[in-house]
Amino acid sequence: MQNRRQWMKLATAAIAALWLGAAALPTPAAAAEKLTVFAAASLKDALDAANAAWAKESGKEAVASYAASGALAKQIENAAPADIFISADLDWMDYVAKKNLIKADTRSNLLGNRIVLVAEKDKAKPVEIKQGFDLAALLGDGKLAMGEPKSVPAGKYGMAALEKLGVWKSVESKVAGAESVRAALALVSRGEAPYGIVYQTDAAADKGVAVVGTFPADSHPPVIYPIAILAESKNPDAAAYLDFLKSEKAAAFFTAQGFTILK
Repeated sequence: MQNRRQWMKLATAAIAALWLGAAALPTPAAAAEKLTVFAAASLKDALDAANAAWAKESGKEAVASYAASGALAKQIENAAPADIFISADLDWMDYVAKKNLIKADTRSNLLGNRIVLVAEKDKAKPVEIKQGFDLAALLGDGKLAMGEPKSVPAGKYGMAALEKLGVWKSVESKVAGAESVRAALALVSRGEAPYGIVYQTDAAADKGVAVVGTFPADSHPPVIYPIAILAESKNPDAAAYLDFLKSEKAAAFFTAQGFTILK
């Protein structure tokens, strides 16, 4: 009987040791931690394609969360877990940089873009965008869809252009400010607004709209997408992912959508 009790104690101890050893082993999720990317909404199509290529090449997964740059910057400020931030303008990257929320030495300007005027595809007619053009008359009783001018980068670029062209005051009351440039694009695509101001890359991504005019490059600040690794990121793959997005392989996905590559 005593031998049996000793054997039972030894067996129980062995099982406990095995259980503790298994618990100490990294889980598959911990062993292959996903990279989290906070990216401007206008990047969705190109970055989804680039992330798929990254996964195929590296065996690692990058998961993107898309929204207006300002909304993402605020989430980062509130300690939302992420590894990479790609803003659609310099202002929001500067915002997080001043709060020491990025690794400054990893920051660079990744992409460029243009802003355009779009209309529902079936109703699209060319518009000459020049000083004093009568956008208010074109809108009639309809709304001008664009990103919220005070916070969404595409809206800020759009307002700057309309102010430079002497048109803003005549259409300010007609603006339907959306939470992101993709939301503004959807308003036009669904026929809820006759015209919208979006990036040329967004227009290319939605078959329901057509570009009716391109804003002169000198009518607004350059459209620049900066990128950086966030200060709180502990992901060992962040630097390699950053290098991948700057590679010629990734550049092909961005240029296919109409972005320009900044060196």
